[in-house]
Amino acid sequence: MRKAFVIISALLLVAFAVQFVLAAVGGFTRPAGDDAYALHSVNGMAVIPTLTVLTAVFAALAKAPGRVVGLAILPIGLVVLQPLIAMLAEASTDASGVSTPLGLTIGGLHALNGIIAVHVVVGVHRAARQLSVPVPAVTARLVTREGEPA
Repeated sequence: MRKAFVIISALLLVAFAVQFVLAAVGGFTRPAGDDAYALHSVNGMAVIPTLTVLTAVFAALAKAPGRVVGLAILPIGLVVLQPLIAMLAEASTDASGVSTPLGLTIGGLHALNGIIAVHVVVGVHRAARQLSVPVPAVTARLVTREGEPA
């Protein structure tokens, strides 16, 4: 299970990296339209949440320490927060649909929350890798007295 925990946390990290690329694709798509961020939305609303839940489940199944399981659960809350921040940013436009300073600030929080989530997932992946390394057995010196069987 520990190897599976490493693999699923690595996949989650890759999905987050792809998410930033897809955000850039949406930002630089011209002409900008509602579907410019379609791939970013699909990855963020389907792939990342699924991998996030699986990472937390595999952390528990791998019998990771409580701190690591808690760290693996934390991105679930951050992922749930992402669309809420995005919706709030979209709702903070003026009557003609033009972005307001408040909406842009909230949009910045969307990016910041994503950065925090990636940072947490990096920590989860590091912990998963450490758990997967076999711990060498401690070799105890066997003291025998002369003439006694070992």
